Amino acid sequence: MSSSSPSPASSASGPIADAAPLSLCAREPHVPADRLVAEMVPPPRFDAVRFGTYIPDPDQPSQAEAVRVLEGFAAGLGAPAGGGSGRRRLFGFGRTARRAAPSGPRGVYLDGGYGVGKTHLLASLWHATEAEPGRKAFGTFVELTNLVGALGFQQTVQTLSGHRLLCIDEFELDDPGDTVLVSTLLGKLVDHGVALAATSNTLPGKLGEGRFAAADFLREIQGLSAHFRTLRIDGEDYRHRGLPEAPPPYSDDVVAKVAHATEGATLDAFPDLLDHLAKVHPSRYGALTDGIRAVCLTGVRPVPDQSTALRLVVLADRLYDREVPVLASGLPFDQLFSEEMLKGGYRKKYFRAISRLTALARDAGRLAGGE
Repeated sequence: MSSSSPSPASSASGPIADAAPLSLCAREPHVPADRLVAEMVPPPRFDAVRFGTYIPDPDQPSQAEAVRVLEGFAAGLGAPAGGGSGRRRLFGFGRTARRAAPSGPRGVYLDGGYGVGKTHLLASLWHATEAEPGRKAFGTFVELTNLVGALGFQQTVQTLSGHRLLCIDEFELDDPGDTVLVSTLLGKLVDHGVALAATSNTLPGKLGEGRFAAADFLREIQGLSAHFRTLRIDGEDYRHRGLPEAPPPYSDDVVAKVAHATEGATLDAFPDLLDHLAKVHPSRYGALTDGIRAVCLTGVRPVPDQSTALRLVVLADRLYDREVPVLASGLPFDQLFSEEMLKGGYRKKYFRAISRLTALARDAGRLAGGE
C-alpha cells in the first residue's frame, strides 16, 4: 500500500474532526543516499542540548567529570584541520602533527547504563565542536552501517574522511560482518585525521559478547577499542528519576478515539506493526515516522522472537529521538520482552527500549486527557 499524508486543509495544529488516522503499516518509505548523509546531525530531541543543559547527578561524580573531559575534547577539535607545528594537541589523546598516523586513542567512548545522558553529552559535543558545514557528523551505529550499504565502503570513506568529528550513538556489534566493517572503516577515518566519539552500554573490549563468537574476531574488536579512551558514566535512568510510574495501558476504544481526534496520529494493531517492520529496512524507520505526531497502538503483547524484538528497539529509538508520544492498549511496555531476552546478549538494548517507550507513554497521557 502507498503512504498516506494529511491534506493541506488539515495541516493546522490541534484536533481534527471526522478524519481517519494515519497508519505506519501503510508507509513504505524510500530514503535516497544523499538524505542519509544530510541527516547525519543530532535528532530533534537533541537540537537544543548543550553541556550547560546537562545536569549531573551530585551523587555520581563521573557525570560531572565526563562533562569536563568532553568540553576539553571539543576545545581540542577547534584546532586547524591541516598539519603543521602550530596544531593544538587533543588533551591526553596524543594527536601529533602527522595527519596520516596519529598515535594513541583518537576518540572518546562514553560507557554507561541507559538513561544516564550519554546521547545528551554526545550531541553536546557535536554542537560544541567548531567545524565548517558538512565537516562533522552524528548518527547511530545502525545509521552508519546503513550509510556504507547505500554508498559503498570506498565512497563512505571519501565522504567522511574530510570530517573533523564523527559521533556514533548506540554503538553495538550484533554480527561478525559489522565487526569487520566498522573496524576497517574507523581505522581508515582515523588515518585521515577524523576524531571519533561514541556511546554504548558495552565497553569496547566487550562488544559482541553474548551475541556471536566474539573471540574469533578479537583482533577487530581490540582494534576498535584502541581508537577510544573510555569514560564511564554512572547513574540511574534520568527518565524515571523522581517521576511517577508510567501510566497503565488504555482500552482499545480510548486509543482509537484519541487517534481519530489527534491530527497526525497513526493507529495500528501492534501485531500488524511488527509484521510491517520486517518489510522495511531499519535504516528507513526514521523516514517511516516523518510527519507523525503521535503513535497509537492496540493489542500490545510480548514480541515473539529476537529478530522482531531488535527491529522494535530501532523503532523505539527513532520515536524517542523525534519525541513522538505512544499511546497503547494491551500489556504495559515492561512486558514486551521475555525473561530470556532480558537476560541475553541484547538485554541492554531491550532495557533501553523499555525505558524510552515508557517515557513516550508518559508523554502520551496528555493526549488521552480525562479518558
